[in-house]
Amino acid sequence: MKFMFLTYLDEKAWLNLSEAERNELMQSAMPHVKQLLADGKFLGGAPLQPTSTASMVCVRDGKPLVTDGPFAETREQVGGYTLIEARDMDEAIRIAAGFLGTKSPSTIEIRPIAPFGDVPTH
Repeated sequence: MKFMFLTYLDEKAWLNLSEAERNELMQSAMPHVKQLLADGKFLGGAPLQPTSTASMVCVRDGKPLVTDGPFAETREQVGGYTLIEARDMDEAIRIAAGFLGTKSPSTIEIRPIAPFGDVPTH
């Protein structure tokens, strides 16, 4: 099964960390990522730019309407995504925990990828 991880974090707190602190947290996940790559379980992923760089698109009266970010006054924002292959939700949970380690200020939402007609999910 394929699963999408959505990594949530407090964007202001993240941006208040020094670059060295952010790099240390990101690098702490690299052994986990390398093992997932070797096992064929890591299918893709990346951190996201801050919400201030985002845009929202919807269609109203047949025309696209674009709104610049940020959009929600929430404590946590989506900071990145990861696409993995796992046997089941239990394995996906174990994989997600490996990204968090012991110092991560993040939370990971795990969502199974739903089939979409004849469109491949890989």
